[in-house]
Amino acid sequence: MIALAIGPPLRVAVVATPGYLNDHPAPMEPADLTAHRCVAYGDAHGDLSPWSFERDGRAVTVTPGRGPVFNDGDLLVAAALEGFGILYILEDLVAAPIADGRLTRLLEPWCEPFAGYHLYYADRRGTAAFELFKETLRESRAV
Repeated sequence: MIALAIGPPLRVAVVATPGYLNDHPAPMEPADLTAHRCVAYGDAHGDLSPWSFERDGRAVTVTPGRGPVFNDGDLLVAAALEGFGILYILEDLVAAPIADGRLTRLLEPWCEPFAGYHLYYADRRGTAAFELFKETLRESRAV
């Protein structure tokens, strides 16, 4: 199996609005999230994606607390910006609202960078179409 990096390392962000944090104590560790309203990603069956954290080599997985569930990144961010709860999402998707103060980062020590997206495939020799696909991915993700 061959792994081709198709993007830079990534990092998740856990964020909430200042207004939400005025009304609720900020979580100090991932387990605290179960007591919060969380804006969560869920699939068509309502299954929630777990939130994974790592700190100093210790991995923790949390099922988000009660709150709205969406399967669209834009809706997740919009709900968080409206103060509906805490959001766990790729940092790049909330960089602007963090920078302008609309969202506040939480649990930063638990949000370590990870390897990012990879394309996995079985054979070094691909078809011309597959080679073009790999090159297009590399260019679009600026690896």
